[in-house]
Amino acid sequence: MKSTSGSAGAQKKKMQGYVGFSNYPNQVHRRSVKRGFNFTLMVVGESGIGKSTLINTLFDSKIFSDREEMPPSAEPTKGVDVTSMSADIQENGVKLRLTVVDTPGFGDSINNEDAWQPILENIESRFDAYLAQENRVNRSKISDNRIDAVIYFIKPTGHCLRAIDIEFMKRLHTKVNLIPIVAKADTLTAREMEQFKAKILADINYHGIQIFKPVSDEFDDPETVSDNREILSKIPFAVIGSEKHVECPDGSLVRGRRYPWGIIEVENEKHNDFIKLRQMLLRTHMEELKDSTDMVLYENYRTQKLLSMGHVQDNNVFREFNPLVQLEEERRAHEAKMQKMEAEMTAVFQQKVQEKESKLKQSEEELYARHKEMKTVLEKQRAELEEKKKRAEATARPITPMEQHATKGKKKNIFSGF
Repeated sequence: MKSTSGSAGAQKKKMQGYVGFSNYPNQVHRRSVKRGFNFTLMVVGESGIGKSTLINTLFDSKIFSDREEMPPSAEPTKGVDVTSMSADIQENGVKLRLTVVDTPGFGDSINNEDAWQPILENIESRFDAYLAQENRVNRSKISDNRIDAVIYFIKPTGHCLRAIDIEFMKRLHTKVNLIPIVAKADTLTAREMEQFKAKILADINYHGIQIFKPVSDEFDDPETVSDNREILSKIPFAVIGSEKHVECPDGSLVRGRRYPWGIIEVENEKHNDFIKLRQMLLRTHMEELKDSTDMVLYENYRTQKLLSMGHVQDNNVFREFNPLVQLEEERRAHEAKMQKMEAEMTAVFQQKVQEKESKLKQSEEELYARHKEMKTVLEKQRAELEEKKKRAEATARPITPMEQHATKGKKKNIFSGF
């Protein structure tokens, strides 16, 4: 072996002969095929928007069975329900355990406030269940039912995202790989669909919503980079679904829908983006979706969960132990703790003083207001008494001697007749 480069870390070496570890990916492939794969997909959208049809079309299998039509007299289901169904499917010897989580009732009510809450709780409960299994003593059998991707069905209004669309994606975009699609794309013209997609992306960027996008790196070949670029140009995907085959004018059978003006084909890239959605979801980025769920979304949730439970990361576990350094760090930590306690006590003392001053000021203002009110009442009473005194003095004049003599004469005349 020859040394081709040197650095402070690991050195790159050039092999002079065949050793065999380059066959490791083949070993992983054989083991993976033997074990099979799990993939959990959630679909969210209003009833009748085509969730079941699209899933059955994606996997070319009857994942969702035909639902019985409810009689007109039957009461509609209130609230959002979260149900899941699993199916074992196989393709070219590769086994896939597919779990599809449906959300009937979402967006069907007049008041859809908090319609996203049961869905968010279901996603977090799956994270909690996986975290509990990780913390067990025996972890040989861990069941992983975390949501790998969420396909969110956007109603083809042609305008912009509705309030329920924005609120749902804002609440869940940090917990799942969000894949927005425009359902029933055959209800809009090509120009209308192009404008609608631009408005959706503008709303997503304005509200800071994170959606899943394929990423290329330096290890990808030009073909992969080109495919990723094409997939990005189609987001959000405008798709149609159909479980039926129709006959074309040339006699061939295609999966699609027949209209009076012609046939729209599901697997025709000129008609819709179904091919690109299936390519990203199943053929090229399924493992990337699972890795993103495991290493990014779940890790972020796990970190926040453990911190909220009082767990603190100890960074001293995996480094060399130095008693003097540890004592110095403990001293600094103690001083910082004491300073923090002193600052908290000072803040509490100042708060108490401010509260006391505020109460005293309030009492002083109340006393002053009461004094002013009593003073006003007394002044008013004094003015009334002064007014009464003046009236009394004006009406009660002193009696003159002449008036007294005349009064006595009248009295004598009264008794003279007897």
